Amino acid sequence: MSQATDLIATALDLVTMVEYQPGSIVSRTLLQVQNGTVTLFAFDDGHGLSEHTAPFDALAYILDGEAEITISGKPHYLAAGQMIIMPANQPHAVMANQRFKMLLTMIRSS
Repeated sequence: MSQATDLIATALDLVTMVEYQPGSIVSRTLLQVQNGTVTLFAFDDGHGLSEHTAPFDALAYILDGEAEITISGKPHYLAAGQMIIMPANQPHAVMANQRFKMLLTMIRSS
């Protein structure tokens, strides 16, 4: 198991744990184990992750701003407080039409 010891048994404000940086995508891994990861992201306006697949089911929870998440060619528009599950092995992409922060939890299903 890999995680920062300062995160254990501590109440945390996820929105403030990763900051926006102009022209960038910033990430911070909170937990990484054999069967999955929990990562915070901050996407600046106009940045994203191109279409790809992953061997994990992934839950994307929007913490701040708005995101466009495309799964198998279908776009989904999410705002702060909303989430979506991206199934393993299905193509998906993430785009910031405005800046946003996201908590991504990936879990290997088999």
